[in-house]
Amino acid sequence: MSDFPYWWLIALPVFFGLGWLAARIDIKHVLSETRSLPAAYFKGLNFLLNGQTNQAVDVYVDIARHHAETIDLQFTLGHLFRRRGELERAIRMHQKLLARRDLTDTQKQSAQFELAKDFLKAGLFDRAEALLTELQHTEYARQARSELLAVYQQEKDWQKAIDIAQHMRDESHSYQHEIAQFHCELAEQAFVRSQPDLALQHLEAALAENRQCARAKLLKGEIEQAAGDVEQAIHSWLEIESQDVLAMALVARKLLAAYDALGRGDEGTQLLMRMLQQYPELDVLDLIYERLMAQRGLDTAYEFVREQLKAHPTMPGLRKVLEAHLLVAPDDQKYELEIIGKLLTEATREQTLYYCSTCGFKARQYFWHCPACSEWETYPPVRGRKNRGAA
Repeated sequence: MSDFPYWWLIALPVFFGLGWLAARIDIKHVLSETRSLPAAYFKGLNFLLNGQTNQAVDVYVDIARHHAETIDLQFTLGHLFRRRGELERAIRMHQKLLARRDLTDTQKQSAQFELAKDFLKAGLFDRAEALLTELQHTEYARQARSELLAVYQQEKDWQKAIDIAQHMRDESHSYQHEIAQFHCELAEQAFVRSQPDLALQHLEAALAENRQCARAKLLKGEIEQAAGDVEQAIHSWLEIESQDVLAMALVARKLLAAYDALGRGDEGTQLLMRMLQQYPELDVLDLIYERLMAQRGLDTAYEFVREQLKAHPTMPGLRKVLEAHLLVAPDDQKYELEIIGKLLTEATREQTLYYCSTCGFKARQYFWHCPACSEWETYPPVRGRKNRGAA
């Protein structure tokens, strides 16, 4: 008991008292700051909390007019203008802020960034780019580069997009998929301008960034086919199977045409049939059905889709079986079968579309770049499949 540190009996009340005093000082500071705010500020805040944006803006405009020192309020007001689509007012507000001489460096950079976003929303990309470029060596560097990346993609300036994405690489995001796609875009541009060698260079760069870039192999095959090297084109397209087997659906028709050009049409058909049996999700059932109808007749095509439905029952498979059955059914059954077919088609309409796995945007055609959310490689190459985890 003699070892008990009696000085704690004195220290504890002292520490408690110091903590109480600090809290009182903080509370006084908060109360002082609160009293310095115009009463209308809280009225505007209440409007915002209730979703009454128009009324809030009216209140804050009046405050800003009579209280020039309210810098934070002017930032808020500019943001509200932009959100409401009043871009001219947002631009004027942020330009007025930038003209102030009492801004700190951080506040000035923030005003620049907000003004750049105003210009972006207004479609004034050149002016936005100039502001964002200035911010690349400030606290707003990453946000500025992210906005610049969006600008360059919208303007289809793919080389600048590559450069900025390379500067943005970090442990959280390598940008390898995006950069590979930017090289593919440059390859397409070069191919259209009859520069196949340059196009192939960009495709090699795409594959160096992302070895699993199926689009690069697809484009490489197209360039090789256009040059008359059909065998090499087939080889390039078949390599897609090891990258993303479901992406074979995107090249299947081109692949069959290449086999036909070499007089090996049956080999191409058998190849796709083998792939479909091995990978039931591969979206080539319709194409194989058409192919068998043309090459071997209705009976063979009908038997194939029936066997496929038995092995892997799906609504698209059922629709295809019904379509084939309608061609061989007796006349007195065709009316009922047509009604069933129409109902089935209507019920499964959603399964004929491609879905962005990021935002859910639906499209009849396949996109490498989602037109809604602007993300890359978010469309699984299977119609009706809403995400890569779906069955």
